[in-house]
Amino acid sequence: MKFIHTADWHLGKLVHGVYMTEDQSYMLKQLVKLVEEEQPDCLVIAGDLYDRSVPPVAAVELLNEVLFTINVKLGVPIVAIGGNHDSAERLSFGSSWYQQSDFYLAGKLKDTVDSVNIKGVNFHLVPFAEPGLVKYAFNDDRIISHEEAMKAIIEKIEKKMNHNEPNVLVGHAFVLGGETTDSERILSVGGSGCVSARNFDLFDYTALGHLHSPDAISHNKIKYAGSLMKYSFSEAKQQKSVSIIEMNDNGTFQLERKSLMPLRDMREIEGYLDELLDERFYSEQKKDDYIKVTLLDEGALIDPINKLRQIYPNILHLERKRTLQDMKKKTKLNVLTDERKSELELFSHFYQEVTTAEFTEDKQNIIVDVIEKMRREGIGQ
Repeated sequence: MKFIHTADWHLGKLVHGVYMTEDQSYMLKQLVKLVEEEQPDCLVIAGDLYDRSVPPVAAVELLNEVLFTINVKLGVPIVAIGGNHDSAERLSFGSSWYQQSDFYLAGKLKDTVDSVNIKGVNFHLVPFAEPGLVKYAFNDDRIISHEEAMKAIIEKIEKKMNHNEPNVLVGHAFVLGGETTDSERILSVGGSGCVSARNFDLFDYTALGHLHSPDAISHNKIKYAGSLMKYSFSEAKQQKSVSIIEMNDNGTFQLERKSLMPLRDMREIEGYLDELLDERFYSEQKKDDYIKVTLLDEGALIDPINKLRQIYPNILHLERKRTLQDMKKKTKLNVLTDERKSELELFSHFYQEVTTAEFTEDKQNIIVDVIEKMRREGIGQ
């Protein structure tokens, strides 16, 4: 049988303040066309359909439209799981009646693992779940890490597994040895979010999501589909694709990757301001792409971002190339500046760096109370 393996759509993604919905719609239309051409026996989506637990309305409408087209209009079964960006509860809504049209969606881990047989191949659906949730679902206090959680899940699968048919695990995990990018949310601190590849030895093919490169790991049976499109400049040199798997009766398979063409690529360019504004340079560029610009100029420049945007309207990031000496000076200046700031000012700066929300007066009052309590208890002094 033949299936298409994809993952990490991240619908509703916001990159440098720009919603990617239009670009995602463009890519998904190509996926629909690919499904029409290939006529697979099913489509596998290995988690992170959405980018956040409460996605924007436009993202929900886009997912509904695409899944309806593939599953109902084209009559292709869908096997999908929730990822660490998805809301397990929201994604699970309606899953019991979706199965009536061969749409198998596991958003939330239960005390048993959902499995479905399509054209003689068993798909075992393992949605992302924190170790604490696995411990609760399985009533097993020994589970305290992602590794132990995955072992417990696979033990459940093995008890009911039919070894006379091909078996595919659909999961969302960080397999030890995989290569990360800037746009992936870490599963836990300190590397404990990793699981070992040997967990998946039982399966003929492991269809994974989470890591955004299709080449994130080199393994003969464990494969990442990679993200639908580029979501950070650390992915700029990656070739995004979906995987087409031809599974044989004995569990062996052939894998073919098909690339999808983005509406706007994500690229990095570097040079002096005058060079980048020179027609001889930009006439050979695709100017509408999402671009990170690194300027080599030294000294002051007058409004370089707006000058560049006259040519490259979708610049998402502009920076100056710094020498090692510049970086040392900046680090020393930051230390001296931070020493003169109050705790509230430092937290305010941190809050604005890591969120897009306003640091309101109510939030300030909460932090002031926390700081005062810490001072009274002698913490941090």
